[in-house]
Amino acid sequence: MPICNIEDLGRHLAPGDRLAGLDVGDRIVGLSVSDGARIVASALAGVERARRFADTADRILAAIDRSGAVGGLVFGLPVNMDGTEGQRCRTVRQFAANLLAVRDLPAVFWDERLSTQAVERAMLSADLSRAKRAKRIDASAAAYILQGALDRLAHLPPAGGR
Repeated sequence: MPICNIEDLGRHLAPGDRLAGLDVGDRIVGLSVSDGARIVASALAGVERARRFADTADRILAAIDRSGAVGGLVFGLPVNMDGTEGQRCRTVRQFAANLLAVRDLPAVFWDERLSTQAVERAMLSADLSRAKRAKRIDASAAAYILQGALDRLAHLPPAGGR
């Protein structure tokens, strides 16, 4: 299924389909999932990347599947502050293409500028220790990214499902 824009995502989803959010890092891929109503994003896990992409894909898809079936993916896209796309964006786009070759799902990219910093600020405000922040930051950033996409979806006219 092709990667679509957020405005078209709804027509590829059935009622009750949940979304998974991914924050693709060099070492860890943060994962999050939405509820069936697509209102709330919850941090799921940080999945360590393997040497082989197939192993990484298996780990990600297994973690998502354990949380229940999802109908689409939201990939955080690390756009530069000036709005341009650099090497990190190309890396995430290739990662998404590779994952979608393993499991055909509708997917979108969501601008993730400052997501990790926002999550870290919130964790600091909550007085979480450095160890607890390190353990939760990737999945929390994925939830922050997914929540942004969910909030946008909530303000779009209904698309009518698949």
